[in-house]
Amino acid sequence: MYSYTRSENRERSKLFRKGFRQALADCVDPAIRQKIERIDQSAAERGQRELNALHNVREGDRQTVAQAKAAVRTASRQDKAAAKQSLRDAEQQLRRSERAVDKAERQ
Repeated sequence: MYSYTRSENRERSKLFRKGFRQALADCVDPAIRQKIERIDQSAAERGQRELNALHNVREGDRQTVAQAKAAVRTASRQDKAAAKQSLRDAEQQLRRSERAVDKAERQ
């Protein structure tokens, strides 16, 4: 997964266009390729850190759902409705975090 900042995206696009024009003339400067690779490497590292953070959030949400299920099972009759609502909220948050992880892994 790559996570480019706006300035990296702009710089990479500019370098790509410059390299494309040079490739048409058959005289590509290796410094352009190195700069693009450096930008790609930093974006890949950033993307991996973001993906790891999303995985951590998902695992925390899974733990929250498990705790909410336990709370529903052990709740008294008066507290059962509130416990069920907290379970629904935790499950919604888990679905959001799972969608975010899936989306990040597809990129």
